[in-house]
Amino acid sequence: MIQKGISIFALMFILVGCNSDKEISISESSVIKNNVNTLLNDWHLAASEANFENYFSKMDSISVFIGTDATENWNKEQFINYSKPYFDKGKAWSFNTLERNIYLNNSGTFVWFDELLNTQMGTCRGSGVLEKKGNSWKIKHYVLSIAIPNEDVNAVIEAKKKNDAIFLKNF
Repeated sequence: MIQKGISIFALMFILVGCNSDKEISISESSVIKNNVNTLLNDWHLAASEANFENYFSKMDSISVFIGTDATENWNKEQFINYSKPYFDKGKAWSFNTLERNIYLNNSGTFVWFDELLNTQMGTCRGSGVLEKKGNSWKIKHYVLSIAIPNEDVNAVIEAKKKNDAIFLKNF
C-alpha cells in the first residue's frame, strides 16, 4: 500500500512538473504582441533600407525562410547567400504591412502570426513563428506567398504550368 502511495505521488509530481508553464496575464500578452509587432516592422524596414545586419540579426541561427518560388525553402545561411547581392546593391525589398494578427502560447515563449503586405509583387501574405530566446525574440520560420484573387487562379495555373512540369520532375 505504501509503495502504491509513493507511485501515485511520483506520478502526480511528474504531471504537475510537466504542466508548470505559468500562464501570462493579458497585460503581459499585450506587451509581447507589441514587442513582436515592433520587431517585425523593424525587420521589414531593414530590408527596405538594405540594412543587412539589422535584417538578419532578427532571424534565429536555425531559421527558415520560404519564398514565393517553389524552390525557395532556405535555411538562414542559404537565405543570406540569396539575399546578400540585393542588400549590397542598396535596396533589398519593401514590404509594407497592411494588417497583422499575432497569437501566442499560454506561457508567452513563442508566437505565430500572419500579415497582409503591400509589396513590389503586389499584395502578399506573410506568416511565421518567433521564439523568445533569453530576453529577445527571434524569427524561426517565415513564409511569403503572393495573394491571388480566386477569379484569377486559373490564369495563374496556366501561366505556371510549364515551369511546374519542369520543377515536378525533381520529385
